[in-house]
Amino acid sequence: MEQVPGSLGTSASFSLRLGQTVFSTASLLFMSLGVQFYSYTSFCYLVTVMGLVIPWSFTLALVDGYSVLVGCPLRQRGILVIVATGDWVLSLLLLAAACSTASAIDLLATLDGPYCPSKFCNRYQLSAVMAFLSWFLIAASSLFNLWLLPSL
Repeated sequence: MEQVPGSLGTSASFSLRLGQTVFSTASLLFMSLGVQFYSYTSFCYLVTVMGLVIPWSFTLALVDGYSVLVGCPLRQRGILVIVATGDWVLSLLLLAAACSTASAIDLLATLDGPYCPSKFCNRYQLSAVMAFLSWFLIAASSLFNLWLLPSL
């Protein structure tokens, strides 16, 4: 059985999961600091998706950390299917949320007026950037676990 560097139960997977948790939390915080985020559906969608991604990534980071400390990576097909499917679904949801948030921010930034004060627009832009970084890491985790799945 081959060892894929970013698959479940490895130190690289722990790093990916920790990065997902940090970037998702930062995105949620930047979005929530703006009092007006609930006025736009795409911003509410991003907050909802981050509410799903943060516990998922943190829980799997704990599992990866435990597996690294014990020295026994998880290689059970059923667990790996669940993790790969969860990563894939959350990756698609997170990409949709990040893209919709970025497009809404772009639209609000082009409209000159009281729609998006510069203080809030900058926070929303940082939130979108953090969402894209989190998406990149969760997509990488999904691909690494899918790569390992056929060898089990």
